[in-house]
Amino acid sequence: MAGTGRAAAVAAARGLALPGARGGSGVYMGSRRLLGPKETLRLLESSVVHQEGALLALSKPPGLPISGRPGDLSLDALLPALRRRLGLTAELHVVKAPAREYSGLVLLSTCYHTTKKLQQFFTNARRRGQYPATYRAITVGVPAEVEGEICTGLCWQQQGDRAMVVPVPAPGRRSLARKDVKITMTHYRVLSTMGGCALLQLQPRTAFPEQLQVHLTLLLCPALGDHEHSSHVGRVLGVPFFLSPETAPTRTQVLDEELLSRLGLSPRQLHHLPLHIHLQELVLPKGPLCAPPPPYFLHTLRSLGLSEH
Repeated sequence: MAGTGRAAAVAAARGLALPGARGGSGVYMGSRRLLGPKETLRLLESSVVHQEGALLALSKPPGLPISGRPGDLSLDALLPALRRRLGLTAELHVVKAPAREYSGLVLLSTCYHTTKKLQQFFTNARRRGQYPATYRAITVGVPAEVEGEICTGLCWQQQGDRAMVVPVPAPGRRSLARKDVKITMTHYRVLSTMGGCALLQLQPRTAFPEQLQVHLTLLLCPALGDHEHSSHVGRVLGVPFFLSPETAPTRTQVLDEELLSRLGLSPRQLHHLPLHIHLQELVLPKGPLCAPPPPYFLHTLRSLGLSEH
């Protein structure tokens, strides 16, 4: 029993779920259910990083969607209970939040006017070429340049029984006019490197589902824990190259034995590994708000010897 408890504690620190460690519906990390509604609610309550006037900011775990179908676990579904636990009288609205797969800063408001005003502020900032959102990502691979921009068209493409976001390097005018393809851009900067892995700062100038994951694969440096797009980066004699979505296999991210050893993972545990992309900072009219990375992200940084900055 003691051994099982210790294994569960180590797994929790790494963002993993052990078989049988949790039950029921809940937040996903990798392909395993980890947190149920009550546990997720307690986690959100303890993750508040800012509260002033109508604004409330907290840090969400990866795997928690912003909205969902009735009965699904989502941030929207938990907001009424969160409001009561925090003793707030007015309803909470989501101003800005990272996608389901990401961890990080969630900005909430109890004032509908404030919500709309801030959402327009973020839209205007992107139009001016500013970067109101800053992410951190741990990547498998190091970009060739220390700093730069990834710019490409993105679109949804049906592959078999599922839809995927794929890059369109040279979209035609008609596809852009029909809005079948959207031009997307992300600014990146390498913060730290060690042993073939890197800690990157990412600042998206546009918003598109899975934009950051796809852009990182175009850098030939997929995010750690990206089981959706990492297979688009292949290697021949250690040299990475990009595989088109049509030819890339569908599989869990593949890591070499040395990297698995540094992470303290077995190949069987790999598909439990959560996506290592974290919304660290949002710039508001009055200044920036920050949310520290979750424990599994910090554990990975230490395991890989990457500076936390």
